[in-house]
Amino acid sequence: MSALLKAAGVETLYFDRIRALSSVSLEVEQGEIFGVLGPNGAGKTTLLRTIAGLLPDQPEKGSIELAGVRIERRRPEEIARMGVVYVPEDRGLFRELTVAENLELGLWGRKGNLEATHAMFPILRERAGQQAETLSGGEQQMLALGRAMLRRPRLLLLDEPSLGLAPQMANTVLAALQEIARAGTAIILVEQNARLALRIAQRAAILEAGRIVLQGTAQELEEHPDVREAYLGVATVIAQKAWRLHRRRRRW
Repeated sequence: MSALLKAAGVETLYFDRIRALSSVSLEVEQGEIFGVLGPNGAGKTTLLRTIAGLLPDQPEKGSIELAGVRIERRRPEEIARMGVVYVPEDRGLFRELTVAENLELGLWGRKGNLEATHAMFPILRERAGQQAETLSGGEQQMLALGRAMLRRPRLLLLDEPSLGLAPQMANTVLAALQEIARAGTAIILVEQNARLALRIAQRAAILEAGRIVLQGTAQELEEHPDVREAYLGVATVIAQKAWRLHRRRRRW
């Protein structure tokens, strides 16, 4: 099966001199959840914004294909019409509008299924007349996801969907992502919470300083000793005059 998204040798600059991404290559299959992990400032959000066409005249180098069609350097509205939907870290809601009004905007120019969205997130029906800014963090994330799905995306770009959510609410949101992927939508999931991301992703990559330093199945990354220490909090203990935590030299 050919990949839905192919990025090859992508290099993105800020202000024509700061290299935020360097030689980034990845592929995402239809219906796959692909996790992107890494520290703050690694370039994770830049990767999503580059794919979505939100950085003018970027990427500087490399190619990005959606179902075999080159999309790099196209206008963001054109990329969105091709089925790429980006949900930013701040969720991108119109906070002064009601839940129903936010969802209506998701239906603009599309034939999305509002009933399916309400079935996935019943709370949105209950909160229909409530302003978005008065929702809890988890409810706002559900609204952002529900509105995104009304665009009938082929590829969903998610930036930190579990940020600021209580564990139970984060699990609810991530379970919804699994349901979305099973229905055929590909997802690139940027997450600081590596444990949650690796639990639901099929494959993942580690992005550090704008480069992919490790890529593989979620299980491979979860079992990698450097990932376990740096991202999963599983350190190595050795004896050296006394027992102490020892920072491994990473092998990437």
